[in-house]
Amino acid sequence: MLKGIDPALSPDLLWVLAAMGHGDDLAVVDANHPAEAIARATTSGRLISLPGLAIDRAVRAILSLMPLDAYVDDPARRMLVVEDPAIVPATQAEVQAEIDRAGGRPRPMAGLERFAFYSAARQAFAVVQAGDPRPYGCFLLRKGVIAGEKPR
Repeated sequence: MLKGIDPALSPDLLWVLAAMGHGDDLAVVDANHPAEAIARATTSGRLISLPGLAIDRAVRAILSLMPLDAYVDDPARRMLVVEDPAIVPATQAEVQAEIDRAGGRPRPMAGLERFAFYSAARQAFAVVQAGDPRPYGCFLLRKGVIAGEKPR
């Protein structure tokens, strides 16, 4: 445990968030996702498991430390429902609420077809798998810039 850090952020997840650079994607996926296989193809090759955690709770914890990229049109993307891409499942609506809350304004997610999502996830820095068993809880979050002061 660390003071002021969301307890849902494991040591491995904290490392991933710190190691990512501006413009790197983080795949945040549900318990049904082929996360192990996808993670092996990512930049870091890392799979971070958050068993028992709902997907929106995982995203809330991540966005407490990681800003979304303000310089792209689609810093948050979701997997589209195969049978009807217009449907927004509860998991996606809950994550959208977390994205909007973290950014202080609505920032709609772009949609990716299932296999396009898998391909994009393989290009991510790492994969975070929540324990949420509900389908279509699959997201890509692009890290933004964290500006600071000149080091001493």
